[in-house]
Amino acid sequence: MRSVQFLKKMPHVLLFTLALNFPMLSIASDTNLYRQAEPERLKEYLNNVIQPTAFRNYENIQELDRVATYLKKQVESFSIPCEYQSYPIDGKNYKNVVCRIQTGNAKKVIIGAHYDVYGDFQGADDNASGVVGLIETARILANNKTDLKHNIELVFYTLEEPPYFRTEHMGSYVHAQSVAKQKDQIQAVYILEMIGYFDHKNVQDYPTGLGLFYPKHGNFIGAVSNFSSRALGENYCNAMKAMNRLDCQRLIAPSFIQGVDFSDHLNYWNLDIPAIMITDTAFFRNKHYHTAEDTIEKLNLNKMADVVNGVVYTILKK
Repeated sequence: MRSVQFLKKMPHVLLFTLALNFPMLSIASDTNLYRQAEPERLKEYLNNVIQPTAFRNYENIQELDRVATYLKKQVESFSIPCEYQSYPIDGKNYKNVVCRIQTGNAKKVIIGAHYDVYGDFQGADDNASGVVGLIETARILANNKTDLKHNIELVFYTLEEPPYFRTEHMGSYVHAQSVAKQKDQIQAVYILEMIGYFDHKNVQDYPTGLGLFYPKHGNFIGAVSNFSSRALGENYCNAMKAMNRLDCQRLIAPSFIQGVDFSDHLNYWNLDIPAIMITDTAFFRNKHYHTAEDTIEKLNLNKMADVVNGVVYTILKK
């Protein structure tokens, strides 16, 4: 595989780099140890998160609560304690689900995904894919607790979608504010945002100016960071290279580039907490985004498992 690097100065100094040109993390002789994500488990989780006739949007508190209850019970079944982080909006109560693996270390890693949807849609890729990826990450980390070098906080966010996007009512805003005083202890935040849609065909779009430097196909996972979080993207893409299963492409750019901060990581960036978004690039690839066609059968469960394995590898080896 060819190694490529692109460095270009533009107004505000944008830096765009491809993934596979950095020194790799020290790797285990047998990376099979980290290939523990199971596609069939992901499918089972998806069938529990998604109800075809009940939509987990901000207007449907009952369905949001059902999903939150399922997430809490499922992660607790891995012997990871969880709690609700509840907050009111206009007389309604919304909740994040926060689960913690305590290792006795001072440092912390946060992994998150939002479980709400936009509109009356199933939201399989957006963002049931990230949610089930987080569940499977929790299961594997729980099974490898003795190898963890940090405390782990797993957070399922509510209200990422409009009309609350970019407001103080986002679940990730609430959570980020709650850990702001611990920012010096937070080593990384990994946000799983749409990790299930892949296509070998020429379907990949990009923000203006980036198409010349990235693949035309849609068969890679992206690691999106700002400048201060760029090492996280490097570590994740190096982990994916070590796994040798799915291409990983990095984007390092300020938030005014379209799509760079379109998820929960923005609330950590605003507090200068290092965070990246791991994504299939959302609407730049998946044209079913925010439509009734965003359904389970369009997801690639094997590649979703690869994405999860990369997260686990990154955390266990860092």
